Amino acid sequence: MSDGPDTQLASAALEELRFQRYRLSLPQGGASRLFDGRLIYLGSAPDNDFVVDHPTVSRTHARLEFDGTGFLLRDLQSKNGTWIDGVRVNEAYIPANARLRFGTAEVVFGLDEQAVEVQLARGDRFGRLIGRSAQMREIFALLPRVARSDVSVLIEGESGTGKELVAEAIQAHSRRADKPLVIFDCSAVPPELVESELFGHVKGAFTGAIANRAGVFEAAHGGTLFLDEIGELPIDLQPKLLRALEKGEFKPVGDNARRVADVRVIAATNRQLDREVEAGNFREDLYYRLAVIKVRLPPLRRRPEDIPLLVETFLEAAGATDVQVGYETMRRLQAHPWPGNVRELKNYVERAVVLAENGRLETRHLSSRSIKREPAVAEVGDGSRTLLSVDFDLPFKDAKSRLLEVFETRYWTRLLEETGGNISEAARRGGIHRKSLEYVVKKLDLRGDPRGEG
Repeated sequence: MSDGPDTQLASAALEELRFQRYRLSLPQGGASRLFDGRLIYLGSAPDNDFVVDHPTVSRTHARLEFDGTGFLLRDLQSKNGTWIDGVRVNEAYIPANARLRFGTAEVVFGLDEQAVEVQLARGDRFGRLIGRSAQMREIFALLPRVARSDVSVLIEGESGTGKELVAEAIQAHSRRADKPLVIFDCSAVPPELVESELFGHVKGAFTGAIANRAGVFEAAHGGTLFLDEIGELPIDLQPKLLRALEKGEFKPVGDNARRVADVRVIAATNRQLDREVEAGNFREDLYYRLAVIKVRLPPLRRRPEDIPLLVETFLEAAGATDVQVGYETMRRLQAHPWPGNVRELKNYVERAVVLAENGRLETRHLSSRSIKREPAVAEVGDGSRTLLSVDFDLPFKDAKSRLLEVFETRYWTRLLEETGGNISEAARRGGIHRKSLEYVVKKLDLRGDPRGEG
């Protein structure tokens, strides 16, 4: 069957890149990984694509990108520099086989025989998603194909990167576009009520169940169910969700009869679920059932080239097209880390428009965060008090995430100090799996002895 005009038009709107797979290896029997991604990040932080755990390596040290010409290695303002075959570089193309150095840590780069083809959309929008960066255009090329199918999708990304917008765009371009898109946040419901919210309940199923109530699976029948923060789903409920996905049937709480629902599921998480599987916090079979297609949204700090377009879009939405953004202002916005990602940038633009003087956007409030900022006082175990700063400029989820990171850092730092850095003992005292704590230690850059078996 020949391609129709819509397919031909879609193909014309794509740019195709072809390159060879490549391998990165640490010498002397260290980690070795084969990559087929067009863009990866390297550094000591656990959220990098290739982790180089060495004291001279910055948290996000460098990025490696195939740009159509070759493999471009770019130093990301690291403390100790980046080298290709003994030559220090800020940005340079890598030969087919080379020895790279990050700080004093060596990594071997080599090409594989198998070729990879990647498509980039030529446009800078898909649904309400916006971006001119190659990372976003690669996602824009993928999503229409994903939308045409009915497979489950797992969206990974930090809070504020636009995971819900991906779900909206997939739904809007699917055969279910005229059916409901039901959103359920697994982190916003007490664990004891999650099953009822998902699958509903019958009258008398538990105290307070005064009538039959439909769950989100039933409400989404014929359409799409977006399960946000799926990583927060209690592990005892995960087999029931897996059955609902595999069999297309579920059982309301207190009911003996099963019901059928025709639902496409899109899940999202700000965690790296494959690592949660390794730590025993998430079922492997459910992970693979959800991640038939996986979409990873990059944080805003890793796509600064999108910030001018995003600022322009947010100014238009605020009716402030006459507000000017100077070169230095834009440079500072692109250099800002944006822990709240696109959502934080949008809030900043809206606030800055109100405070703009002489019709110019300013960044003087960007780092001070003095507006509507109040301390929250928390009691500590020894009776002392500590101040946790609550940033009311951020949306609830982002502010909560930031507070939780401060709490995690203080909690585990104290336990690790008490156990002399013994990760196994600290995990036992904290009541979590050892592998989970290993991940936390890497994520928060804490000090712990991974050899400590207790």
